[in-house]
Amino acid sequence: RRGAVSRAPAGQGPKFFENLSGTGKAIGVLTSGGDAQGMNAAVRAVVRMGIYVKAKVYFVYEGYQGMVDGGDNIVEVSWESVSSILQVGGTVIGSARCKSFRTRGGRLQAAYNLVQRGITNLCVIGGDGSLTGANLFREEWSGLLEELAQKGQIDEEAVKKYAYLNIVGMVGSIDNDFCGTDMTIGTDSALHRIIEVVDAIMTTAQSHQRTFVLEVMGRHCGYLALVSALACGADWVFIPEYPPEEGWEDSMCVKLSENRARKKRLNIIIVAEGAIDCHNKPITSEKVKDLVVQRLGFDTRVTILGHVQRGGTPSAFDRILASRMGVEAVLALLEATPATPACVVSLSGNQAVRLPLMECVQMTQEVQKAMDEGRFVEAVKLRGRSFENNLNTYKLLSHKKPDAELPMTNFNVAVLNVGAPAAGMNAAVRAAVRVGITEGHKMFAVIDGFEGFARGKIKEISWGDVGGWTGQGGSILGTKRTLPAKYLEKIADQMRTNNINALMVIGGFEAYLGLLELSAAREKYDEFCVPMVMVPATVSNNVPGSDFSIGADTALNTITDTCDRIKQSASGTKRRVFIIETMGGYCGYLANMGALAAGADAAYIFEEQFDIRELQANVEHLTEKMKTSIQRGLVLRNENCNENYTTDFIYQLYSEEGKGVFDCRKNVLGHMQQGGAPSPFDRNFGTKISAKAMQWISKKLKETYRKGKIFANTDDSVCLLGMRRRNLVFQPVAELKTETDFVHRIPKEQWWLKLRPLMKILAKYKTSYDVSDSGQLEHVAMHSPKEAETGAI
Repeated sequence: RRGAVSRAPAGQGPKFFENLSGTGKAIGVLTSGGDAQGMNAAVRAVVRMGIYVKAKVYFVYEGYQGMVDGGDNIVEVSWESVSSILQVGGTVIGSARCKSFRTRGGRLQAAYNLVQRGITNLCVIGGDGSLTGANLFREEWSGLLEELAQKGQIDEEAVKKYAYLNIVGMVGSIDNDFCGTDMTIGTDSALHRIIEVVDAIMTTAQSHQRTFVLEVMGRHCGYLALVSALACGADWVFIPEYPPEEGWEDSMCVKLSENRARKKRLNIIIVAEGAIDCHNKPITSEKVKDLVVQRLGFDTRVTILGHVQRGGTPSAFDRILASRMGVEAVLALLEATPATPACVVSLSGNQAVRLPLMECVQMTQEVQKAMDEGRFVEAVKLRGRSFENNLNTYKLLSHKKPDAELPMTNFNVAVLNVGAPAAGMNAAVRAAVRVGITEGHKMFAVIDGFEGFARGKIKEISWGDVGGWTGQGGSILGTKRTLPAKYLEKIADQMRTNNINALMVIGGFEAYLGLLELSAAREKYDEFCVPMVMVPATVSNNVPGSDFSIGADTALNTITDTCDRIKQSASGTKRRVFIIETMGGYCGYLANMGALAAGADAAYIFEEQFDIRELQANVEHLTEKMKTSIQRGLVLRNENCNENYTTDFIYQLYSEEGKGVFDCRKNVLGHMQQGGAPSPFDRNFGTKISAKAMQWISKKLKETYRKGKIFANTDDSVCLLGMRRRNLVFQPVAELKTETDFVHRIPKEQWWLKLRPLMKILAKYKTSYDVSDSGQLEHVAMHSPKEAETGAI
């Protein structure tokens, strides 16, 4: 979807931003347009990063209206001004629609107000309308200053001194309707709200055998409707980009009644508020309800979610996304020259990128144009790879073809869970089973991992058996940490007895070790010479070959929610510091990202060794902070970060050293991090990655079928499917050995360690931040067919 990315040239080594000074610069930050959860995290990051690089930072209250009105609406802020706003939904600096900014007179007044305070750098958080307005303001800037000088409102020196306006945008919109960025700020939180409601509605619908029609936001973009339909396994979805074909009324009613005939007690239909038919006529939730009642006589209810979707506290993903974007925005402003076009900072995969603002806006408008002109296939393509992928996966999993239309391959594929339970495992199993059946295979479920396999706990599993699994936490199939080495002969027997031609293993580090053991045993047992694929699922996120694992996002949200509650428990009491222990084995992902999402002061992890001097420095740093208006401190510690500096030790150290300034409490979060309903991200990620893994199995089965049997004994027939930067990649497990620290069960290199300094900067530490990964502007490009094959998520 984007052009080539230029990175720091080889041999130059990392580039640090110490040489980027903001001295003498003034940055204004504003939120405009509809509010979105996570905007405050972005504001906080801009303010703190700005102050960190010695720039002046100003709040512009009430969006563009405040910029036009001036006065108390534009205020210089300090470090403490953004304390405790990270977990607050909406925007604390207010947002307003502003008619006067659309006129040149309004923009002239705004320019005057900014020049009075020396602000020539603007960070705008809003939708495409707000960002287009900012770009126009930038283009007119020098003309506006000339006009002010002619009127005698500013002098010629000011015209020269403030000659250029730099603009960086961040997209805050729950609809995810902005092209060029994978996720906009607020989208993930809105999905959380929708999924919470769907989960609640499912229980009542089940009791009464009801059909529910849910209307979600998205006037011009069906992202929320599509992803929530994928995440809850809805029966039907209506979105503006992909209207149903002629005669959809009949097809939908047939589908609903078939589902009831299969003993399904409820139906869920999701409608985007901007849904249309192929003649561009609106399809409303009421219309869908009336149709179901008239044709089928089902007891049907409509629920319109409305502004609930904008509300509530931001998810962990949105907080981290907004914090990363806020820091990147300040770097972009510091590096901007008069020749730099206005840019938006955005996320692609897990990479922060900068894109020219107007290219993104043009592409976003192209989508609308394509929809208005009935070019729907093109509209879906223009939305980007991720959207197209979601749509294709939904179509694949929601409609079962009649048996007569399914291909017959005569292959048997077994699915099993290995390791500790992780939220999202069941969504992955459901996707694997349904894609497998669609591809013509017979699917088998193995109960209780490799141990159950050895005992013959294996049964055929059908399309209907996995209905309603996406929202279930834990592992319905049952999972064990046992490795296959001591059961090899028994597992080989079972593979022979049940004629298993391929294996799909969903699990954590044990699953990875298990596949290594099975492939090593191929010399002795021919039964293991079949295609095997692993899908990473563990809360620890410690599997080599993948940046993310199914379950880690849910655990991160649990940690973030708990930290919010713990911090709130101390409001109104005297100053207090909390020491919180997280899971993760030796992998510090949860502690580090949890600290970033919860706004912690420190996170102790195994990957970054620390000594008593560092602990002492942290205590002193917190003591200094507590002497200001800051009331609460938060310290996260990974369970295995150091065998001697235990949670108790750190708690006692902080208690002793903080005497008279703050008191201390400790909390061990424990197994609550493994439980709970999976987050929308984990349901979605689990569904898509598993569907892709199953398609790989089908391809390998065709390639390795010779003389009536499957024989696969090469390294590339035992793979792990992982998310790497921007793409999903199949990697032979044998090749991942060199990337693995087997003693501590972690990858040797972990991408998220680059975000460590980010957390420290936002907690007021002096540190160095490697910015060689950020920097150059990329271009928004239509994605090529090859890119679609590599499969971005």
